[in-house]
Amino acid sequence: MKLIWCKNCLLPNSRPNLIIEKNGSCSACNNFSIKEKINWKKREDEFLSLIKKIKKKNLRYDCVIPVSGGKDSTWQTVKCLEYGLNPLTVTWRSPQRTKIGQQNLDNLISLGVDHIDWSVNPKIEKKMTLESFKKHGSVAIPMHLALFNIPVLVASHFRIPYVIWGENSAVEYGNFNKKDNQKILNEKWYKNYGVTHNTKAKDWVSKSLSKKKMSSYFDYKSYQKNYFKPESIFLGYFFKWDPQQTYKISKKFGFKAEKSARTGYYKFADIDDYFISIHHWLKWYKFGFTRIFDNLSLEIRNKRVSRDRAIKLIRSDGLKMPINDIKKFCEYTDISLNKFFKIAEKFRNKKIWKVNENKKFYIENFIINNWKW
Repeated sequence: MKLIWCKNCLLPNSRPNLIIEKNGSCSACNNFSIKEKINWKKREDEFLSLIKKIKKKNLRYDCVIPVSGGKDSTWQTVKCLEYGLNPLTVTWRSPQRTKIGQQNLDNLISLGVDHIDWSVNPKIEKKMTLESFKKHGSVAIPMHLALFNIPVLVASHFRIPYVIWGENSAVEYGNFNKKDNQKILNEKWYKNYGVTHNTKAKDWVSKSLSKKKMSSYFDYKSYQKNYFKPESIFLGYFFKWDPQQTYKISKKFGFKAEKSARTGYYKFADIDDYFISIHHWLKWYKFGFTRIFDNLSLEIRNKRVSRDRAIKLIRSDGLKMPINDIKKFCEYTDISLNKFFKIAEKFRNKKIWKVNENKKFYIENFIINNWKW
């Protein structure tokens, strides 16, 4: 497989759900150009109509907002409160939440919302996380199963009609089908973009992982015949999503960033969990890029960084490995550092990684010339 890089940003055709189209631009860049033509005032009016519809129901809670305490979920909460909604905020509690992540979550709650901090059975979560890493080279499948399921489960239980998510990642980062509804997070979206390697909770059931013990991962339909079905919608459909702008707004309401980026380019993103950096680092083995490529591509599209400048930033950054977070993961899963890298190596994509005369791996047609492998 020959890597082809988008002529505008820093993303290659190895990225899942991304297409380099005939004009040389990737589908994410083309989505962005379409987004620039959207009548956002009309979209806001559509959101106002939705609010009127919700308020007529006179419910205990108007909506559920899935939150981590990050800048996006803070932005979601601020927006919903500004428009008069009474949300119930719901968090999947990471087994490795950072100190600043807890501070930002506490700050979000202090804005004036009720909140549920849902912890999954720690023995089950740990076992699934290790199995996920061994089977798929991913440390984040249990995370995504939980964070996409738990808020909807809560909404169904309390009969809350809407779950309001942040940006539509398929529009911002990947190949969203133009025929699909950009507003709705449905089963088709989840299957294509839920980052679970196309697995559901039932696929993880075994002698040591019973359905009963894994109930946090099973959806509202799994145990009830007469269930209530909430609708999941993206706030980014109604309001233009931009990571720098959501940070700017969230900062006004008490959100705090790190002093430097934990992973990628942004000091305000991916800071609430120690393991998310590993999730992004493993993309290096599988796809030949890391989180900084995603972040800088967004900056290029928003005309804040040139493509040449972005490439220089990657060259100077050196694609730093999150070794301290990897050590934490090894301690959490009871494996050695050597074992971690042996497992990671199994998922190196040999279609893009080759071996040079010095017996070192390198990527053919890498975006940076003369990279020191």
